[in-house]
Amino acid sequence: MSLPIQLISTDLDGTLYHEPSQPPMPPELLERIALLQSRGARWLINTGRDLPGVLDALQRAGARVLPDFLVLVEREIYVRRNGHFVGLTDWNAACARDHATLFARIANRLPELRERLSRRFRGRIYEDPWSPLCLIAESCAEADVAHEVLDAFCRAEPELVVVRNDVYARFSHAAYNKGTALAELRRRLRLPPEQVLAVGDQHNDLPMLSRAVAGWLAAPGNAIPTVQQAVLRQGGFVSRLPHGWGVLEALEWCLGGAAGVLSRVKN
Repeated sequence: MSLPIQLISTDLDGTLYHEPSQPPMPPELLERIALLQSRGARWLINTGRDLPGVLDALQRAGARVLPDFLVLVEREIYVRRNGHFVGLTDWNAACARDHATLFARIANRLPELRERLSRRFRGRIYEDPWSPLCLIAESCAEADVAHEVLDAFCRAEPELVVVRNDVYARFSHAAYNKGTALAELRRRLRLPPEQVLAVGDQHNDLPMLSRAVAGWLAAPGNAIPTVQQAVLRQGGFVSRLPHGWGVLEALEWCLGGAAGVLSRVKN
């Protein structure tokens, strides 16, 4: 039986993975993904985490099934080969080069921006290997205020954008995000959008929650209103269930309504 989806792109935190739940990912979801992989579908975890962070989450979830691909820090692409994740050299090198050029261009303007933020913001402002300015707000309301300040800064630099996940935010290059990375991977696999499912819950998932990137769009029940509205506006599916259970329901929706389809896949 030919599956309607050949590539499943899932966000990690808040979508697949929910730390307070035990286990953090439903075993039924992981079993379903493993079944689909056995029938030729491939699984991509598309996340803001780095590689150690993803591997830690999978270990905490007791996951025996591994993704075929990773998109890390919302931009770098990795492929699983012989049990290890190997970066796509050309894409990742271009990504690193373009970010370095962009961040060098804005470096002399960042001290004034940090000062402006510190006058309105009580959270943490810092830099990391992927962005010269990152922040963690004390609340979503405070993150909204900071987001406005960062967006205003980006208007003077068209290639600069804010990547936000809940109370976290950082700068990035506009050409590299979860959507463009998914589109590049899809191009290399020679898949049309109609054979791709994307599932996410937060601001940083919006670039991949687009019909131009994935023909099937979904969100778990805990997704923020902006994401739910974007998915529904494009004819996608918003589950009543949160986190991994919502992803499982989205898979059943995508595969034609349910366990009957999946049981036929098993056979």
